[in-house]
Amino acid sequence: MANLVIGYARVSSVGQKLDVQRDALLAAGCNEIYEEKVSGTSMDRPMLKQLLTSGTRSGDTVVITKIDRLARSMTDLLHIIQEFDRRGVKFKVLQQSGIDTTTSDGRLMFQILGAFSEFETNLRRERQMAGIAKAKEKGVKFGRKSTIDAERVLSLHKEGLSVRAIAKELGCSKSPVQRIIKPDSK
Repeated sequence: MANLVIGYARVSSVGQKLDVQRDALLAAGCNEIYEEKVSGTSMDRPMLKQLLTSGTRSGDTVVITKIDRLARSMTDLLHIIQEFDRRGVKFKVLQQSGIDTTTSDGRLMFQILGAFSEFETNLRRERQMAGIAKAKEKGVKFGRKSTIDAERVLSLHKEGLSVRAIAKELGCSKSPVQRIIKPDSK
């Protein structure tokens, strides 16, 4: 049986499209393409797991368009490449030349680009946390809006009903009732 050229394409969310990656992988001669729409910050990706466990065999080549499509952390990236090595699978990156994990130079380039990918992810996370903190300073509330009437909760509480009784009366769990009562009980 001939060795396969297998593509792996990934985007982070359902709303994003895989077309550009798919076209590049087909142009690179991929016989099969594993596609998924899930964050690269997690290894919990069904198609990646399938690719790593049964999708490849010795002599096959896995092709991706960019390193960050495969993983967003150096640890995950190295784990994936080690698994390919263990299985005798070659690895190629289309948009970042010089990556051939069978050579010392290629491994070095791979690790440098992987480190930059992880760095970029960390910067994005820091910017996001800073934005959330700034929004909270301005009074922006996060999370779902309350579905129970706070005035009714406070009124029932003043009548002497327990948290459990109020929750039962309003048909909700105790936690939203407790959140509303807590500031009042000080």
